[in-house]
Amino acid sequence: MPKRTEIHSILIIGAGPIIIGQACEFDYSGTQACKALLEEGYRVVLVNSNPATIMTDPDFSARTYIEPITPESVEKIIVAELEEMRRIGAEGELALLPTLGGQTALNTAMSLHRSGVLEAHGVEMIGANSRAIERGEDRQIFKELMLGIGLDVAISGTAHDLTEARMIAEKIGKFPLIIRPAYTLGGTGGGTAYNWEEFEEMARRGCQLSPVSEILIEESLLGWKEFEMEVMRDHADNCVVICSIENFDPMGVHTGDSITVAPIQTLTDKEYQIMRDASFQVIREIGVETGGSNIQFAVEPKTGRMVVVEMNPRVSRSSALASKATGFPIAKIAAKLACGYLLDEIRNDITRETPACFEPTIDYVVTKIPRFAFEKFPQADPTLNTQMKSVGEAMAIGRTFKESLQKCLRSMEIGRSGLGADGKDPGDREPLPRDAITRKLITPNAERIFYIRHALRAEFTVEEIFSLTKIDRWFLEQIREIVEVEEELTQAAR
Repeated sequence: MPKRTEIHSILIIGAGPIIIGQACEFDYSGTQACKALLEEGYRVVLVNSNPATIMTDPDFSARTYIEPITPESVEKIIVAELEEMRRIGAEGELALLPTLGGQTALNTAMSLHRSGVLEAHGVEMIGANSRAIERGEDRQIFKELMLGIGLDVAISGTAHDLTEARMIAEKIGKFPLIIRPAYTLGGTGGGTAYNWEEFEEMARRGCQLSPVSEILIEESLLGWKEFEMEVMRDHADNCVVICSIENFDPMGVHTGDSITVAPIQTLTDKEYQIMRDASFQVIREIGVETGGSNIQFAVEPKTGRMVVVEMNPRVSRSSALASKATGFPIAKIAAKLACGYLLDEIRNDITRETPACFEPTIDYVVTKIPRFAFEKFPQADPTLNTQMKSVGEAMAIGRTFKESLQKCLRSMEIGRSGLGADGKDPGDREPLPRDAITRKLITPNAERIFYIRHALRAEFTVEEIFSLTKIDRWFLEQIREIVEVEEELTQAAR
């Protein structure tokens, strides 16, 4: 096997404090990677400023630094570790694995690269090199690369100050506009602007929060269907799709705040194969040599136009969900690929027979529902947009979407037994007023799933609900069938 023997120690950068927008999924991924690298005999060094994580358990690394995740701090750790390797007579190099700690780790690693620290100390980035990270994270470069390989992207432009931002907005020529800062986490600083006042405020804030003072301004894709593909690649250019994920909510809601379903439910096989091929084009063009990437697409429901939204050249928040949904440990395999293994040389943990180059197929449906805590933040705006606001999530598996949805709602620890019929809703006995339901449907919010039930009980048609929410008709039809059964049981009990 082509395991890299010239590497002695591997420094992993963790995700730091668990904050809204960067949850404990990265702890799950980091722990998987630490265990995999220890199995291969590497000396693992970890830096993570959050001691309340599993990955900072002493058993998972030779040395654990509970230090701030900043370029200055990590440079001191690199110097200390190189000295330690000389002291113990280690034969081999120190490598840096930056793709397991979310955006925090990636930004820190890129700062060390740009300042010349990694080159000065002879430390190599493995998993994804600086070129691939820059091509995936820089909005303008990413757009140009996608157009270069024949993939469609939203009409957009990049700006570094308010003057440039205004010029791009005037060129696009219509509101709403989407603002996406470069190199930020969980959509921080981004949003949807519906007028000039909102646009200037978001553009100014986005430039301030972006580490490189760069924002992408793009045409609105509100109401389009949103999809994610979890893709892996090894250094022999073998590519596999680990999991396909569909957002229940349309574009305009951060995928971390949307109900998501795996595998994709509403695409034809032909449409799925086109998206699969596009995913492989993206990961190859960006140049992620080994490991996992999360690639997001949007599809216009009427025309079928597909555009590439963005990619994360690292293990993402969705990777933990995809790992649990399929049983394919993405972070573990990504760590082994970074060490030189190929996908066909790593055994699948679930089947124990097939190699990791076999794409997982699942004959069940996985639903994820985000958990919010707006009651603890009374000043926060509960409207869901492109900036992530959820504080956790629940996941459930069922033979059908209806089963997994109901099980997931029961898992939320909010006192609900499913969509309804549990006596917890004010509209359980008599339908709510239509105008009150309409207000809750038209604006994305944490309770919208329950108000779809209220709408159906108030005799809204599926077409009416679709026009208000732009949630795919297939999902609305599934919920209508649940409500129908509820009504039948209610009538039978009288």
